[in-house]
Amino acid sequence: MSTQSASASASATEARRVATGGAHAKAILLGEHAVVYGAPALALPLPALNCRATISRSERARPGPLRLRRTVSAPAPVPAPRGLDEETEEDAPEEFRLLLDAFARRAGLRGTPSLEVLLDSGIPAARGLGSSAANARALVHALDSLFATGLGERDVFELVQVSERSAHGLASGIDALTTGSTGPVLLAEGRRGKPPVGTAFQVVVADSGSGCGTRKAVTMLRGAFARDPGSRARFVDRSAALTRAALGDLADGRLAALGRRLTAAHELLAGLGLTTERTDTLAGAALGAGALGAKMSGGGLGGCVLALTATPEEAEAVAGALSRGHGARTWTAPVAKGAGHDGF
Repeated sequence: MSTQSASASASATEARRVATGGAHAKAILLGEHAVVYGAPALALPLPALNCRATISRSERARPGPLRLRRTVSAPAPVPAPRGLDEETEEDAPEEFRLLLDAFARRAGLRGTPSLEVLLDSGIPAARGLGSSAANARALVHALDSLFATGLGERDVFELVQVSERSAHGLASGIDALTTGSTGPVLLAEGRRGKPPVGTAFQVVVADSGSGCGTRKAVTMLRGAFARDPGSRARFVDRSAALTRAALGDLADGRLAALGRRLTAAHELLAGLGLTTERTDTLAGAALGAGALGAKMSGGGLGGCVLALTATPEEAEAVAGALSRGHGARTWTAPVAKGAGHDGF
């Protein structure tokens, strides 16, 4: 780059005082928890649930901590409960500060910049929908825009992972990948790929209304595996077998078989104590309403349930049964037919 070009770039960066970045939710179709022990996992993006980070250079006389203003928008179609959309201000969580430090080093900045962040999110927290990864990804994209660093997808992923490891302890990377994907994501042996989809289908996501942090579920499982070392190998092997079989079903368009894999995965996770009476009820109700398969998704101990259907009409019927009959708010994610490819 010439001196003149570098000067112009620096001037443009200095002039940029505000920037934004976005990301969306995700849902694990198969492989949650087992993926951190090396088993494959399959996830779907949920573009209907999204978040946006707006960052600005701080006007403080001296550099201070990263400040965070947070607003939470009620995801459609449920109206916002009273006070839900009120804005709060706080010091940014540790995972955001670590992310900013890592970004500053990667971007070659002289010191960590003093910034203010406005985070507007429609992704329910503690539901296994990847809210922490989506928030971190939105922040990385905003930082990339503000400082014109031109980050590649691998750079973005690695920075999101800095935040995710701080937030959850163990972080496989599936959330960091899928919150920026436009199609299904397969994570296997540390490699990302887009699996082939032989026929279009629909996934209904139902919110149980409660949840816990992923860290709690991860810690619970770690303790159980320490008490019975063989249980971990049995769980990982069974989860991996279900996911690999499901990938074949997905590629060949065998939706009924794929649905049975999902239901079997729910039973596997229930055996580890990760489901609740509420998520078991929602999964059963989805099957009763015609879903081809249903399971809990994400960390568990609450959170969300996924239900597989072949058509939009069937998805609407399942969503209606879950919302009207059980008071669950639902979202539907269509998955298009398409070829797969390898990732980074």
